[in-house]
Amino acid sequence: MNALTQVLDQHARPLAADGKPALRICLLGYRSHPFVGGQGIYLHYLSKALLAYGHQVDVISGPPYPELVDGVRLIKMPSLDLFSVEEPFKALKLSHLKSYTDTFEWWSKITGGFAEPYTFGRRVAKYLKRHGHQYDLVHDNQCLAWGLLDIQNRGLPVVATVHHPITRDLELKLAAEDNWGMRLLIKRWHSFLKMQKKVVQQLDHVVTVSEQSRADIAQCFDRASDRIDLIHNGIDTHVFKPDPQAIKKPFSLITTASADQPLKGLRYLLEAMHQLRPHYPDISLTVIGKLHAGGETEQRLKALSLTDAVEFVSGISTEALVARYNAAEIAVVPSLYEGFGLPAGEAMACGLPLVATDGGAIPEVVGDAALSVPAGDANALAQAISQLIDKPAWRQMLAEKARARIESTFSWQKVAEQLTHYYRNNVVAPAPEAQRAHG
Repeated sequence: MNALTQVLDQHARPLAADGKPALRICLLGYRSHPFVGGQGIYLHYLSKALLAYGHQVDVISGPPYPELVDGVRLIKMPSLDLFSVEEPFKALKLSHLKSYTDTFEWWSKITGGFAEPYTFGRRVAKYLKRHGHQYDLVHDNQCLAWGLLDIQNRGLPVVATVHHPITRDLELKLAAEDNWGMRLLIKRWHSFLKMQKKVVQQLDHVVTVSEQSRADIAQCFDRASDRIDLIHNGIDTHVFKPDPQAIKKPFSLITTASADQPLKGLRYLLEAMHQLRPHYPDISLTVIGKLHAGGETEQRLKALSLTDAVEFVSGISTEALVARYNAAEIAVVPSLYEGFGLPAGEAMACGLPLVATDGGAIPEVVGDAALSVPAGDANALAQAISQLIDKPAWRQMLAEKARARIESTFSWQKVAEQLTHYYRNNVVAPAPEAQRAHG
């Protein structure tokens, strides 16, 4: 696109909420369905907020594909999707052998690796080599693959959101595993981190969602903290909100946790439940997450005699999740580490009194609107939960403070405003006429 065409194109576009021409934004997510984790939730709300601000937004994603609002275009980037097939060893077809990317994805899976970020990056780089001229910038959601550097080197601006370095996940998983064979498999699975570290070091633009994550990225990925920009996550307070008609179930707790992920600290909440049950026989816990048959969590539930007191719920809609929050009396976030703490923010937006650990960035989100306990301390969790059960007035006070904090401090509209300013001033080169004016 020559200089004159670029100027005419800018003037022909509709205006965004800041009164300037809308940007053409391409968001990337290697697997983006909300049920697979916080990255899918981030992509859903980020694309929605940028669209509402007036920008053109496309999302390129591998399977499982995201849930997007009308007006955001989904460009599907198929993979072998080997985690959804029963026998990955048999998933490779003769036609796949013509593709290095397909073959590598298959080989990595059957040897215990996780190649999806790498292979997604290759596919996206190939796609944008043909279609990149349609966008002003590419914004990656923690894929951090070599392909991003190819896109950047061809002149298309690239921004990457790093929620937190997965090195923290690796450290906690290794600390929780004594078997040397399993430790080798864990290291093999996380071998993509070497790629992510190198890519983060070479990208022109990196943003993160909390001060804690900025410090961790600087330490783990060796990128100077002044080269990592901070833009907090948002909470959709129009969706996550108190329901005055909801009937609270007495002695009910709710948490969001991947059952067998040590990072989420569910084991400590279950131990706290075990301590509390003799004093509160009707206490119950809803876990928004999937229980894996035969896994460590299921075994712990049986050992603690909590099978009948803990319910696992997965695959539910956002509306159903909000209803679950509103039916509970107390929310708990037992995580050992969070790069932001989205479940804490969503529970607070629903007006729940919250008990949360000091793991990672959680204190940045909750402020003084929750009871804070040390991460990995089941006794402290039990004591804090007991205090809230026994003091209804305190629960009400914290519920009101929680909602007010989220409304005043975190919103997706603010995220869209801040990112738009960041895109225009840090990422997208000024139009030629602006360059001449400042030349």
